Amino acid sequence: MTTTTATDRTGAARGLRNLYYARFGFAVAWAALLALTASSLTPLSIALLVLYPLFDVAAAVVDLRTSATARPTAGLYANMALSLLTAVGLGIAVTSGTPAVLAVWGVWAITAGAVQLIVALLRYGLGGQWPMILSGGISTIAGSGFLLQSSAPNASLTNLAGYATLGGIFFLASAIRLHRVAAKAVRHGGAPGGGR
Repeated sequence: MTTTTATDRTGAARGLRNLYYARFGFAVAWAALLALTASSLTPLSIALLVLYPLFDVAAAVVDLRTSATARPTAGLYANMALSLLTAVGLGIAVTSGTPAVLAVWGVWAITAGAVQLIVALLRYGLGGQWPMILSGGISTIAGSGFLLQSSAPNASLTNLAGYATLGGIFFLASAIRLHRVAAKAVRHGGAPGGGR
């Protein structure tokens, strides 16, 4: 591996690390706000619901720009498309009530989780991807749960806050691992890849 390639990969690890720290902070703040408003669909809870997938789009754009050597471009574009469709779907679903919101969120969690899993597997050599692999897998399972909840009586948005919090924790874990990978690469002048 050339020095330039190693430097590019270290830069990609740093870029992802910073993005993942930001995603953790957003997820936790969003979850706290949603938990306070989850009892019904209010203008604030509706805005929060639509904001979450839009933030996901913005994060994928930042990902494309900052992790040039480690970006599975097709997966990131698929993620952006899914998240944009979800934001529109949620904007429509809120007019039908909480069950429709849970159904849209469930489909998004399944599909976006599958994409996250694929992207993390493609980035495995970069290091720090095990939390993202787990997160993608768990997201697909959680999405199935949201679909089941959508047909249950007394459907609630409360579990979405827990889902976002758990996702945020996985982003934090991956950011910490990427931080170690990048620091180790700088110390040893090598490419990242340890601490997967």
